[in-house]
Amino acid sequence: MGGRIGWIGLGKMGAPMALNLVRAGHEVTVWNRSSGRAAPHRAAGARVADAIPALAAAADTVFVSVADDPALARVALDPDGALAHMRAGSVLVETSTVSVAISEEVARRAAGRGIAYLRAPVSGSVALAEAGKLGMFVSGPRASFEALAPVLGAVTGQRLYAGEGEQARVLKLTVNMMVGIIAAMTGEAMAFCMKNGVDRATTIDGIAVSVAASPLFGYKAAALRARDFEARFSVAQIAKDFDLALAAGHALEVPLPITALVRQGWAAMLSAGEGGEDFFKISEAAIRAAGVNEG
Repeated sequence: MGGRIGWIGLGKMGAPMALNLVRAGHEVTVWNRSSGRAAPHRAAGARVADAIPALAAAADTVFVSVADDPALARVALDPDGALAHMRAGSVLVETSTVSVAISEEVARRAAGRGIAYLRAPVSGSVALAEAGKLGMFVSGPRASFEALAPVLGAVTGQRLYAGEGEQARVLKLTVNMMVGIIAAMTGEAMAFCMKNGVDRATTIDGIAVSVAASPLFGYKAAALRARDFEARFSVAQIAKDFDLALAAGHALEVPLPITALVRQGWAAMLSAGEGGEDFFKISEAAIRAAGVNEG
């Protein structure tokens, strides 16, 4: 299954994912608001659509990779969006980190048109996207998930089926909450250690060989050493995800005090004009606040 694939959204994650589908031999048509982003895909053999309706009408499977709820509403729910033009029996696969609320609305509209809807947010870095090794949480019709396994395998290394409803959305927000909290915790721990006279490199080495080490810390250790916070996943992006998590928690009366506190750290960075920096720069805020002098 998969057939003719339409891909909407060629951002940091969407572009390499779509390109991997083309390179895997799938028949892919892409669309992006800025058409110049599609040049590598055209060169690799993809078609480039002028508009979403034509892409959606011709596709058996449509993937969407966009930034946020408003973008998903535009490309999926508007009259010239995908759902209005997809055929009954086709599949919509949405890979972004968006709210449970907008996902439920997409599900309702898709069901009304006889379209299967897979919520399939991805987890990982741009480098993993380029390598086709992203993680993916998937929920929705299990039969569609299983039928699309060869297609999903071209863009992901691991896939976890989570259920028939919005479970994948909740899992992705859960992971991003933990990732952000770990970043803030790392800064506080480093500030404590460095203020007590341990230099940055030794602090990082000590954490790396301890039980507190994690794949995330290992991935970020080099950036922490070099104080290199070029965005892989920006402060603005993780702040958005924290807002989604807090809203979902509020709706179900789930207390999220640590998440709420760390969200204030993102607010301070946004106010300081650091929204485009990598989210792990929150660690530097704690180190600065402690008055650490690194010479």
